[in-house]
Amino acid sequence: MTKLSIVLLTIFLITCGCNEQGDNPKMEQVFLDKTDSTKSNYTIIYPPELPWAGYIFLIPGLGETSENVLQQTDLPIKLAQNGILTIIPTFQDGVLSLGVDSLSQQTFDKIFKDVIAKHKLIDQKFFIGGFSIGGSCAIKYAEHLAQKPTAIFAIDPPLDFERFYNSAERAIRLSKNQQANQEDVYMMKRLEEETGGSPTTHLSGYYELSPYSCSDTTQTAIKKLGNMPLRIYAEPDINWWINERGYDLTHMNVTAISAMINELKRLGNTNATLITTENKGYRKPGNKRHPHSWSIVNNDELIEWLLKQK
Repeated sequence: MTKLSIVLLTIFLITCGCNEQGDNPKMEQVFLDKTDSTKSNYTIIYPPELPWAGYIFLIPGLGETSENVLQQTDLPIKLAQNGILTIIPTFQDGVLSLGVDSLSQQTFDKIFKDVIAKHKLIDQKFFIGGFSIGGSCAIKYAEHLAQKPTAIFAIDPPLDFERFYNSAERAIRLSKNQQANQEDVYMMKRLEEETGGSPTTHLSGYYELSPYSCSDTTQTAIKKLGNMPLRIYAEPDINWWINERGYDLTHMNVTAISAMINELKRLGNTNATLITTENKGYRKPGNKRHPHSWSIVNNDELIEWLLKQK
């Protein structure tokens, strides 16, 4: 039995012990690549009763497994308990999938089609959501998908990778004693590999990669969202970032998030919303303070909003 299987079984037994009404969700792992359990797979969490109220793809952040998601938030369990078939995908590059790159998006499409075919999901409400770069992935996939989702949500996603690259470069330059954050170093290298270079030399590649680009005056990507219901969550605790990470507002995702929501509203999207929180971000185990966390979302309120969409 894999580590993830043990975790899923443990969570299932816990919910069984806590719930006397028999609405405990069944979980299953599905592998598109039978030879490698680390990539191209998904965890599916079934609602306890039929008919289903819809289905959702819930996309982890960079480095997160399904196990990590289930540890950090009870959102997947609550979604299933509210009748929404919940799918947590892992793409072709495993937990290091970038989400917005073409390979990730192609694998997402394969998983999407596999789920639709196996469960004959026709005329069902369809949602996409995700945390961090998983939220970036969700928005980008929605922009290019012919069958538009009923609604989308994202939790503190990086959206503008031109801004992301430039802010990481600046953070490395400002690092004390040349002790650069290795996440910044990794992401700069990864973005250069995906686009062919830096924003200075390959700006069009960054426009293609990004779900939203502040400097793209054509607004090509976000125009594809139309009036689609979208909410993005962020907890802009600037003092935490300065004191704990040495970052400032230029490095925070909320800068591009707020810009995107503003532009969508100016384009006529009356269903685009930015939800900011305060002192909600904590990570498990230990409930350690971190504003970039799954926990900034009020799960019950989010589910209520999803189910209201038509």
